[in-house]
Amino acid sequence: MKFRTPFNWLPIAEQTRAFVVLFVLTIIVMVALQVLGVKLKTDAAPSGIVSFELAGTLPLAQKIIDSWGQTGRVYAGMNLGLDFLFIVAYASCIGLGCVMVARSLEQRSILIAYVGVVLAWALWLAALLDCIENYALINLLLGSPQAVFAALSKWCAIPKFLIVGLGIAYFILGALVARVIKLSGGAQSNVIR
Repeated sequence: MKFRTPFNWLPIAEQTRAFVVLFVLTIIVMVALQVLGVKLKTDAAPSGIVSFELAGTLPLAQKIIDSWGQTGRVYAGMNLGLDFLFIVAYASCIGLGCVMVARSLEQRSILIAYVGVVLAWALWLAALLDCIENYALINLLLGSPQAVFAALSKWCAIPKFLIVGLGIAYFILGALVARVIKLSGGAQSNVIR
């Protein structure tokens, strides 16, 4: 059986190398976001930018922005700008990881392989949600008085975090299972592309 994945364009022989490059890029950008995010942790935003993403209401979002002050707003803006690179990196990295795991488990369970392929596609939905969320946050940061942006950010962030979490869990657990199967001499398939 052959599944269509977001990575059909990438030869199977190149997928491991691409995954490593994407993983390194994801980690580097994540560390940079964490460094920028240190200035965004306040009493009003104990989780920094994540508190802002999940504020949900204009008064709470405004309280967070006010707690950052002018310097914090600059850091928040840089964080949101860099986040667009992070979106491409994490969606590609986790999605490709899910495809690689799905391919390695396809002979054992078509259903489990299919879940990995669905998650690989869903990570692009998470990326889209993350972009919409960033658009809403940028509007709030620029002083928009529209409450819809705070709600939009929250309701894009929640499913985004869920999809990303499921993708990471599938990759880690699937990779462990695939490794156990390989060590026990189980067959693998390169059918999924």
